[in-house]
Amino acid sequence: MKTLETERTILRTWKIDDIDDFYEYAKNPNIGPSAGWKPHENQDVSMKILQSFIEKGEVWAIEYKANNKVIGSIGAHSDEKRRGVNGKMIGYVLSEDYWGQGIMCEVVKEVIRYLFDEENCEIISCYHYPFNIQSKRVIEKSGFQYEGTLRFASKIYDGRIYDDVCYSVMREEYLDRKQR
Repeated sequence: MKTLETERTILRTWKIDDIDDFYEYAKNPNIGPSAGWKPHENQDVSMKILQSFIEKGEVWAIEYKANNKVIGSIGAHSDEKRRGVNGKMIGYVLSEDYWGQGIMCEVVKEVIRYLFDEENCEIISCYHYPFNIQSKRVIEKSGFQYEGTLRFASKIYDGRIYDDVCYSVMREEYLDRKQR
């Protein structure tokens, strides 16, 4: 994965040495359920997921420049709902200690720039659960347009099923905003 940089962060490939930082935020009960995953019960769980991040190469570690700590992640994955289109679906998570500071908007905008300018994507999508208002704000501030809600769409780790609130930004929309 290419290393990307924003004013306050470095988006980079995960390293095994990131395990402590990853586990620190992944065990927080306010983090995982908002993204559909169970809070990590121990570092072994975090290590397995960290190794998959490294192997697949689809998820950046978000390193905060001020303290060189990994404070979250952002991934750019194939969008299974848009087969045959050069599109990506992004998903992200941020340590609760860094919420409300505009960091994730900064990161999402850089990933959008990269995917359109360097990977030539045609469309980028992003989803959130209806109760995740913080993610909704990040998505909207980052230039995504509301598409609709896919009802009863995602079964999470505890068996509950949630709607997916769907957003996207098309290449043309991005280029129009960039020229203004």
